[in-house]
Formats: sequence, structure tokens, C-alpha cells
Amino acid sequence: MSDLIGHSVNAIDTPALVLDLDMMERNLRTMAAFAERHQVLLRPHAKMHKSAELAKLQIAAGAVGVCVQKTSEAEALVAGGVHNIFITNEVVALHKLTRIAALTRVLAPQGGKLAICVDSMEGIKRLADCMNDGRIASGITSAIDVFIEINVGQNRCGVEPGLPAIALALEIRKHPALNFAGLQAYHGGAQHMRSPTERQAAIVGAVKAVSDTRDLIEAQGMKVGLVTGAGTGTAPLEAASKLYGELQAGSYLFMDADYAANEQAVGQPRFKHALFVKTQVISVHAHHVVCDAGHKSHAIDSGLPKVHAFSSRSELDYSNGGDEHGILKPAAGSTRLPSLGSMLWLIPGHCDPTVNLHDMMIGVRGGLLKGIVERIIKVDGRGALT
Repeated sequence: MSDLIGHSVNAIDTPALVLDLDMMERNLRTMAAFAERHQVLLRPHAKMHKSAELAKLQIAAGAVGVCVQKTSEAEALVAGGVHNIFITNEVVALHKLTRIAALTRVLAPQGGKLAICVDSMEGIKRLADCMNDGRIASGITSAIDVFIEINVGQNRCGVEPGLPAIALALEIRKHPALNFAGLQAYHGGAQHMRSPTERQAAIVGAVKAVSDTRDLIEAQGMKVGLVTGAGTGTAPLEAASKLYGELQAGSYLFMDADYAANEQAVGQPRFKHALFVKTQVISVHAHHVVCDAGHKSHAIDSGLPKVHAFSSRSELDYSNGGDEHGILKPAAGSTRLPSLGSMLWLIPGHCDPTVNLHDMMIGVRGGLLKGIVERIIKVDGRGALT
């Protein structure tokens, strides 16, 4: 695929995952400037792009590091030269915790850092045991930053706010290989609430849960060093709280159709679509056409993709054609259909799992119509599920 570099966007075969580098870099600068203006740290979620190259680009632009969700994602990024990683998830399998302990020893001589979440006493004890075993065997006395995850409304992982978190903080303090670093407070469900009012109400509740929990822990003589969380949909709210010290937004770099459906709040930074699936019309009929980008090229958990419009609105609607095909029909108010062989651009419903379907992203400079392929970006963490 490297032989594409320097060639016109027209040379890209279909279907293919394409990055508009100009829009991506605009998004990168916008979020970095937002974090700096609000005096909060930025730790983008790399589970979105799964690329060491893009993680390093984000760090060069001011991010303190990146987040991942899986042990294998962390390993892939460390292998790619990323040295500050937070696993924003619970890990309880002993063989995975052994791998995490090994990563801390890989990173320590390079001045790197690894962090992880916990939400149970057993999880803390298992992590401490594996860290201690590694310290004894290697002689490297590196510690791992540990964040207590609290449930601020997602109702997924996380200990309940308030008193239940105190016992976990006290347990972490018992283990020299564990450093109590703060609270993980991410409300994923709030990211895609459509109205600003809904999102604000959700984050007001999250902030109260965090504030109450922090006060209870600090009353025990322990410092809550950092509150971290937030996503692309709510980052301005967490930043304005003066309680969160770090933002974990990830999708802002690429954006997707689902995030674009959110109603924008006043003062919220604006991000542009940068991730597209290039596709070609392969069959033409009286009332519809068929393209070669089916579900194997884009995720549908957040809805079907939208057809990118280079004007004010798209004249085509995408509908389900199965694994290999998409069916395109005229949108309301339109009768036009593209001709056989036409190239179209789809905006995925959800960027994260769409990226995970591809080995590479093709970076284009100069726009989708007349751009030139500038780089091929490897998806280092593709299939990193463990």
C-alpha cells in the first residue's frame, strides 16, 4: 500500500478507510487549544484510532499521554514507542495482570508511566500480587498508578460513589507497588445525549458524585491527586467543573455520524469529519444504486453511515445491503442517483469499531476530491481485544 504515497486520491482502491489529514490536524489543534485554555490535562482515548503514530502526534501537540481499554492495546502502543498509557478499565485475569506488571518494567527505564483502574478489593489484591512478583523477580521497583473508578451514571464498571470508595483507597495505600493516583469518573452514556440540557444534567450529577467521594477519601488523610474522565460530547462541562483535571476525549480527532447528531452547546469546540470510507458505485438500477462498502468496512452499532455531502446536504441515503454492499437511494427532496463507477465517501456511524475493521488508514492531504496520499497509518491495535 505504500506505493500509493504521492498519488491522487483517485488511485485509492475501494472500499478503504481514509483520513482527511487537514481536517484531522484542525481537530487536533482545536482540542489541544481548548485544554490549554481551560488549564486541564488532555489524555486522548487511543482506543479510537489504535495507532501509535497518531498517539505520538497527539502527545507532540500537548497531550500528557493516551488512554486504552485493553492490555493488548497498551502492549501494541508501547511497542510503537508510546510511553505514557492509562488502561481505563478493570483487569482481573492474573495472566493479563502479569503482562501489565511487565509493561511497567519496560517503561520504567525510559521514564515511561502506566496507570490502571480498579473497582474492587479483589482486583486491587490481584494487581498488587502480580506487581510484587515482578518486582522480586526483576529487581525493578517500579510502581503503577491506580485510579479508583466510580460509577457516575454509566452503570457499567465502577464502585458506587461515596463510602464504598474509601475502603478501596485504604487498600491501595497498603501496597508499595501501587500508587493511589485519583479517581476515574467517565460518563459514557452522556456523550451521545442529543441536547445540551440533557448532557449538562448528567454531568452535574457526575460532578456531585466525584466531589462527595473525593471529600470522603481526603477526610481519611489521603490526597486524591487527579480526577480524570470526560469524552468528546461533554468535555466542556467537565473542564468547567474545576474538579476534573484531565480530559479523556478521543472521537474529536476523527468524529463520526453519531457525534454529529448531537446538538452543539454554546462555547463547545467544533470538530470536523476527518474519517471516511471511500466506496464505488458498482451497480445501477432505476430507483437505487449499490456501492461496494458493506458492514465489513464500517461498524453499525451507532447506526448506518451517512453519505458525505460536499455541498449543504447529501442527496443520498445509505441503507443496509449486507456484508459487502450498501444500497443508496435518493434522499428526500432529491431524485438524483450517481452513475456506475462513481466514487462516494461515507461517514461511519461510530469511528472506534470502524477503525478496528481495517489494517491501515490512508492519509490524504488537500481534500477528498483533489487530494494526494501523504501517508499510510498502521492500526497497531487492530484486533487487540485481550
